[in-house]
Amino acid sequence: MKTVTRLAVFAFLLAGVTAPAMAQRPAYRREVPPRLLRQTKVSEDSALKVASARFGAVANRRVQAVELENENGKLIWSWEFTFPGMPGVYECNVSAMDGSVVGVEHEMPDTAHAAPKPRP
Repeated sequence: MKTVTRLAVFAFLLAGVTAPAMAQRPAYRREVPPRLLRQTKVSEDSALKVASARFGAVANRRVQAVELENENGKLIWSWEFTFPGMPGVYECNVSAMDGSVVGVEHEMPDTAHAAPKPRP
């Protein structure tokens, strides 16, 4: 009986610990190599705030992905956003060393490989 009670208490405590941890996982693609992460001075959360602020008060934006990369000798957080009703992906690059925005791009979907439209 004591074993059952102990198991029940352990399961309850484990559920209380793992549920918040699972809730904190991002709902976007994340490519953050540990070897690069150790070199950053700006956290992922801080970089997200900077990138989000770059687009102002645009409603319903969604983070699609984040990548920590060494681009042209600079360590950057590369954030990808989508906006409802707007085609393509908006990318905001934030320096992982000082938190400044180092670039913003609008990438349209690749239509070069789309099937040609039939002629009437």
